[in-house]
Amino acid sequence: MTLVTRRATRSATTRPAARGRRTGALIPPWWFVAPALLVYALVVLYPSVSGVVYAFTDWSGIGDKSFNGLANFRTLFGDERAVGALRNTLLLTVAIVIVQNGVGLLLALGVHARIKSRTALRVIFFAPAVVSPVMIAFLWKYVYNPDPHAGLNGILGMLGLGGLRQDWLGDPSLTLWSVAGMVVWQYAGYSMVIFLAGLEGVPPELHEAAMIDGAGRWQRFRYVTWPLLAPSLTINVMLSTIGGLKLFDQVYAATGGGPGYASETLSTVLYKQAFVYGKYGYSTAIALVLALFVAAVSLVQIAYLRRREVTA
Repeated sequence: MTLVTRRATRSATTRPAARGRRTGALIPPWWFVAPALLVYALVVLYPSVSGVVYAFTDWSGIGDKSFNGLANFRTLFGDERAVGALRNTLLLTVAIVIVQNGVGLLLALGVHARIKSRTALRVIFFAPAVVSPVMIAFLWKYVYNPDPHAGLNGILGMLGLGGLRQDWLGDPSLTLWSVAGMVVWQYAGYSMVIFLAGLEGVPPELHEAAMIDGAGRWQRFRYVTWPLLAPSLTINVMLSTIGGLKLFDQVYAATGGGPGYASETLSTVLYKQAFVYGKYGYSTAIALVLALFVAAVSLVQIAYLRRREVTA
């Protein structure tokens, strides 16, 4: 065997071992991850598992607890207030998903155009999304002031539309949609940013080819832009759905669930049962049902939207 052949053989036999050592050196030891996993287990996993256990008890938050089986769940599904809160939650979610994503898409198309102020407009439209929801709720409580000379009613009066003045948060037929309006106003800019990222990823060559083929603006949007926005739509619909189903801050700060139970959601019922009436076992049962419901809706949604991405 020649010297060249021996060197080649030695190099071939030692190369996999060296490659394995280099690959192993790039994998961080598990003990680097252990502190974060420990904190996550204490802060998230343990309270979640405890909540599942408390859902089957009559715990009042103080003292001992005793297991009562499915009594909390039977009470929940037989509670007209909870059923009404579920209906309100679903209506709010549908309104938020449709309107927020529709407005977000229109804003994205507007600021994607080649206008000089597009950067400033992007900042202005996105700014409400970084403000605390409680602050937004108190701001809109002033906007919805029932005084005919203040807030939205005052603006309607100045425009000669005084007949449209309403008690926006005090009228049971309007309060739920008024809450939806403030949520859409706050997060439409968030949806805009996600749609804008999708628009930026559309190759201009496709639009140029469509223009050469004689496609108009609407046809280019329908057959070129819209199919390529499928991933952005999936993200936006998922986020707005989950946010709508667990909506709490704006409702509680703006209406407290009122007037009466007109704007109650499952989250506000959960909070009141725990911290107002002291029924912690019942409240954790509501939380468990809400979590399972959100998970089920999210899984169905993402399965449908992912299939749509493939077919688009």
